[in-house]
Amino acid sequence: MDTYGENLKVTVFGESHGPAVGAVMEGIPAGETVDFEALGRFLQRRAPGQNAYSTARKEADEPEFLSGFQDNVTTGTPIAAIIRNTDAKSKDYSELKVKPRPGHADYTAAVKYFGHQAYAGGGHFSGRVTAALCIAGGLAKQLLEKEGIFVISRIASIGTVEDEGELLESTEKNGFPTVSINAGATMQACIAAKKAEGDSVGGVIECKVLGCPAGVGDPMFGGLENRIAAAVFAIPAVKGIEFGAGFTAAKMTGSAHNDAFIVDNGKVKTETNRAGGILGGISNGMPITFRAAVKPTPSIAKEQKTVNLETMEETVISVEGRHDPCIVPRAVPVVEAAAALAVYDAWLGRRKETARNA
Repeated sequence: MDTYGENLKVTVFGESHGPAVGAVMEGIPAGETVDFEALGRFLQRRAPGQNAYSTARKEADEPEFLSGFQDNVTTGTPIAAIIRNTDAKSKDYSELKVKPRPGHADYTAAVKYFGHQAYAGGGHFSGRVTAALCIAGGLAKQLLEKEGIFVISRIASIGTVEDEGELLESTEKNGFPTVSINAGATMQACIAAKKAEGDSVGGVIECKVLGCPAGVGDPMFGGLENRIAAAVFAIPAVKGIEFGAGFTAAKMTGSAHNDAFIVDNGKVKTETNRAGGILGGISNGMPITFRAAVKPTPSIAKEQKTVNLETMEETVISVEGRHDPCIVPRAVPVVEAAAALAVYDAWLGRRKETARNA
């Protein structure tokens, strides 16, 4: 499905080499003022063609809002926005209709849509579509900040290179989104080395939601972990997610993993945060923390085995065109966007509950 959310419904559309990608948002209340310059800066963090470790494809990624605003203020009606594609080179993908790329959705899309899929650049399955996700998530991020809720993130690792220090504030102004400048430089060298080999590398993105009050979310299928995971897994390269202590919790005892409750300045808090700010699917007032594993970019220059779907014979493919040797740096704001959508959707639900019980 291409629609996400319960209280805030977001539909994403478009293809990598189509005229545009875009999003429709329903449920944002009327009367909300939006800073479009700030939104533009957020989108530029994801935009391609800005440095040596991203694709050479150049796109302005300037959103055009078709509805939902009057003088920068939301009208309460559906918000529709597009980003036009201006630098697509479909000829680079001419053989993909019959020779699916390993690691891509070329084959599964061909089966799902009976060979009628838009295959150039990966079509609807391309990371290009996350530009539209960032429009919606960028708006949600601004609206959360008005409520004192902030979404921050960093690259926790690239390959075997790990960041140093704790994520306490936004890494947006650091150029390369790490806490440690030295670790970031080493990561960039790792990416450059893989690019020179005609290969790619993946990594891990850490994200925190600060200031979310206790009581946001639902049990079972509506839990905050569920909502966040569903949004984050919409990012094509994400293959795993963990909250708080994550998989390390499986090796711990209950006494070691449990977060003891304390009172701090009249508020209930926990001494530690191994739960990642969520208990029973509901926020407990501590920072919501999670990490997303991002796979290596599957489009690589190295020769790989594949199958010709017309002749049903095994063959090889070397992917041409313009591709990120590592998608992780550009995926950092996309993870923030996904988290913001999930938390804002749940926060709108909590606001309705609070109004009913006032």
